[in-house]
Amino acid sequence: MTELVLRHTGQLEAAVLATARELLEQVFDGEFTDHDWEHCLGGVHALLWDGAELLGHAALIQRRLLHSGRALRTGYVEGVGVRAAARRRGHGAALMAAVEQVARNAYELAALGATEEAATFYARRGWRPWQGPTSALTPAGIVRTEEDDGWVYVLPITAELDLRGELVCDWRDGDAW
Repeated sequence: MTELVLRHTGQLEAAVLATARELLEQVFDGEFTDHDWEHCLGGVHALLWDGAELLGHAALIQRRLLHSGRALRTGYVEGVGVRAAARRRGHGAALMAAVEQVARNAYELAALGATEEAATFYARRGWRPWQGPTSALTPAGIVRTEEDDGWVYVLPITAELDLRGELVCDWRDGDAW
């Protein structure tokens, strides 16, 4: 029997965090960096367990996204992954439902950077692809992130959005989105 647990990073033991990181390194086949892991920390983790085995993980962290002259308090989804042997059983949907509920209760907007493999999954859940230009607010000012255009998905909560307008994320090391 599976159990879904929601905990803030600060409530998780180092061993649990290490297990989550190991899972994500496996899921992303060696393409999961130190920066990617750092992006998962400081927010709420959804952890799906089958006994002592971690089947899946998703994190929701706070970010500020700029749109139409406003800084939007945004729940940003990071580190979504399900162990290969446990896929296609609704585990990803359960993880996303948990972080989406937290986002609906705490933020104006939810957002994420989708992979090609996961874009359809997010779209089926009601996430909408951002159609306008994406940029990042860097130490050098606002810089376009053309490589992310079309891969940023949003889940509007209370924020009024023009999906064709510019969306700017706050700065961080590693991938901006």
